[in-house]
Amino acid sequence: MTDDAPIRPRLVLATTLLPEGPDGVERLRVALEAGDVASVLIDPAGHSAAAFQDFCEAVVPMVQDAGAAAIVVEDTRCAGRVKADGFHAPEGTIEALGEAMARFSPRLIVGTSGFNTRHDALEAGERMPDYVLFGKLGADGEAEPHRRNLDLAEWWASIVEIPCIVQGGGDLATLPQAIATGAEFILLSRAIFGQAEGVAERVAEANRLFDEAVAAEAA
Repeated sequence: MTDDAPIRPRLVLATTLLPEGPDGVERLRVALEAGDVASVLIDPAGHSAAAFQDFCEAVVPMVQDAGAAAIVVEDTRCAGRVKADGFHAPEGTIEALGEAMARFSPRLIVGTSGFNTRHDALEAGERMPDYVLFGKLGADGEAEPHRRNLDLAEWWASIVEIPCIVQGGGDLATLPQAIATGAEFILLSRAIFGQAEGVAERVAEANRLFDEAVAAEAA
């Protein structure tokens, strides 16, 4: 950020908790139809290679049709096969990030995560990824977001031009803590997909809280 203009964050969803098969695809469809979603991180955790390929083939076109970016996590071959919009490099590895940038950028969005100090985050930033995520997929089991992630996102958003994503907590009631960092994007998984019912309502509520925060800051 380079000025004091209010930033309305946008929602990023992670598929970590979604089940394989039609039920998981349907829950994601409901989420995408319920409100603004900037992108979806499609997480291979808990999937076999074949099942993850099938899941990506089902959801990538759906995500793209909804106007969001479909970003495949870690699996480079799958990202290419399903014509994803982006690739999320393995956690905390400068070498892997550099390889991903050389291979995919600027054809695909390339992002990264797992850099837990300012020094390491800036070193990752020198590779010029499209975004840096402060948080770890699947690590949102607590209601509140991790304080380290909030602190890093607030620092980064105040001095670095590269956008950041901050991981929110597992409960929407704590979303204002993530909003307050000034991060351009907020990642939610458990807070949206933690229960099978009510996915649409929770996406709508997240966007309402984003709008409310911007309106309050502008007032």
